[in-house]
Amino acid sequence: MKGVIPIMRNFLQRFAYKMSAFMYGRYGTDELSKFLMISALVLMVISWLPNLRLVYFLALAVMIWSLWRSFSRKLYKRRQELDRYLKIKKPIANFFKLQRNKWRDRKTHVYFKCKKCKAVLRVPKGKGSIVVICTRCKDRIEKET
Repeated sequence: MKGVIPIMRNFLQRFAYKMSAFMYGRYGTDELSKFLMISALVLMVISWLPNLRLVYFLALAVMIWSLWRSFSRKLYKRRQELDRYLKIKKPIANFFKLQRNKWRDRKTHVYFKCKKCKAVLRVPKGKGSIVVICTRCKDRIEKET
């Protein structure tokens, strides 16, 4: 039994070296690849529901696309795809982050938008009528808290 552990360790080290040599020059995983893989898994679970067997093929296509992106050697193209994905994701993520912060601070702060630049401003609650200066456009706004 003592001789099995070093043999297994050597096998795993050789396998890791061969995998790193194979992946050299390839794009690898990024945020979009992870999103696609999670989406494929969710679609596969959904495909278990009755009358939704075709969703399985969509899940399979998404998974193949994710793996294809990871093994691709066209780094510039994959980076462009990632940039497009992040451009779509950022406003959605910021919206949910703002909603979470509004809920977290609902007892202590008031959130409102600047009329000029549409920046979201946060002021303490219960201070009465105050003048707020927008950090972006330097506009003076009188607000009741």
